[in-house]
Amino acid sequence: MNRSIRVDAVLVQAVIAGALSFAHLHDLAAAAGQDGWKAWAYPISVDLLLVAAWRRLRAGGPSRLAWCWFVVALVASLGANVATAGFLDMQHPPAWLRFGVAGWPALAFLGGTLLAHSPNPAGDRVPVPPAPAAPAPAPENPTPDPEPEHEEIPISEPVAALPEAVAPAVPPALIEHARKVATEHHTRTGTRIDAATLRARLGVPEALASTLVAQLA
Repeated sequence: MNRSIRVDAVLVQAVIAGALSFAHLHDLAAAAGQDGWKAWAYPISVDLLLVAAWRRLRAGGPSRLAWCWFVVALVASLGANVATAGFLDMQHPPAWLRFGVAGWPALAFLGGTLLAHSPNPAGDRVPVPPAPAAPAPAPENPTPDPEPEHEEIPISEPVAALPEAVAPAVPPALIEHARKVATEHHTRTGTRIDAATLRARLGVPEALASTLVAQLA
């Protein structure tokens, strides 16, 4: 019962905050000379860019591109809230405000296109440490020569067992990142991710991809 009340309160707060931010962006665009339907399109453009950047962060992990456009959209939204609170003369807006509002559509189009069509850079992937090398096998003990006085049957000592292949060490951060990729793949396709797909998404060796799939099963 208490949990449902908390969730409802958060949703109501989000709706109120979104409506106020939407209205402030509309008023700022209208004051900068964008009248009619254009003034209503500006808050939609800012909110869509903010949501697109946030979804990229949730789906693809930390990304400099997504953080950059998330900050741009957030500054545009916060700037409208502050500007309409009496810090600017809305009847006579400055030239830089008109310039910024007029150039926003091209900036938002660039950000949305880059977020939708740019793959995750290699620098955003979790680095994979190299697998430790297997230790060399222990040498066999040589059989001692029999003494001439007493001819004895030499007893061969047991051969030291060769160490098993050491499985590549998987850091917890890589396992968590692979789990997010597997969850996103299952949500999008309805099937579990295989080693080949996980290897292509993470850029890891085939053996490490198979180990990750086995641990995620």
